[in-house]
Amino acid sequence: MRLARRRDRYTGTNVSERDLDVLLAHDIHVNLDAISQIRRYGRRGPSRTIGLRIDPGAGAGYRAHLEYSGRPTKFGIGLDRLAEALNVACEGDLTIDTVHFHAGSGWLGDGLDAFEAALVRAVEATKWLMAAGCPIGEVNVGGGIGVPARDDEPAVDLDAYAELLARHLGPLGVTVGAEPGDYLSKDAAILLGEVVTVEERGGVTFVGLDLGWNLNCAYFIYGYLQEILPVAAVDAPRTEVVTVAGHINEASDVFAEDYPMAPVAEGDIVALLNAGGYHQAMSSTHCLRPTGDAIFLDR
Repeated sequence: MRLARRRDRYTGTNVSERDLDVLLAHDIHVNLDAISQIRRYGRRGPSRTIGLRIDPGAGAGYRAHLEYSGRPTKFGIGLDRLAEALNVACEGDLTIDTVHFHAGSGWLGDGLDAFEAALVRAVEATKWLMAAGCPIGEVNVGGGIGVPARDDEPAVDLDAYAELLARHLGPLGVTVGAEPGDYLSKDAAILLGEVVTVEERGGVTFVGLDLGWNLNCAYFIYGYLQEILPVAAVDAPRTEVVTVAGHINEASDVFAEDYPMAPVAEGDIVALLNAGGYHQAMSSTHCLRPTGDAIFLDR
């Protein structure tokens, strides 16, 4: 088993003809995740090698809606259509040399068994393709490894994760690709905001910040939990239960609900942890709210 080190890869969904033109012009290896894409790619770039992003029929995620396999999603070719995918690739004179799957997003230590279930099915699909004559040289197991944000969230045992990959993929003699970018970067950033409102509404204490989901969409989109700490007293006892909300004009613009938090006052600065990953790239000026300034520390 070898770890993949090539960088010229692209795995996307709902790839357009314009996307394919750019990819083909730069000779980028593409993992295609729909039979339609295989057919269109074959028309435009015959006699090339491709990868297949499959849906192994099992998924793992931080929450149920973040499981990207095992239920109908827009990601991947189902195992029941694998033979069809191979036939379409052959019609376009395409050689399948890579199998890719993405079990889901943000799964933690208690999701390792679910990830293994997806891995086992991906291995079976790889064996089937190999038996059909495909020179599979790489299996990419995707990303999705989560970073615990709260004390009661179990971390992924990386040794156990590596052991799973070695045990199931080692016998195939393939290179193993992995995409742990979010795992490496999420904990590398902190978002600072000012408390501008502390007010009780209907029996709920709302702590309002001068930033919104336009800067940090972890809870708004994904349901990821984050720790929110008063900068001046990070170890202060959490004696309040609050909802922490943003300043976007939408009721679902919140960062935490029923959240045990130390008392804060208007004017205090708080820190949202685990603010790395996609957050800066996904920021916007929704409701004409500005994006945040980023300060990079070189240590």
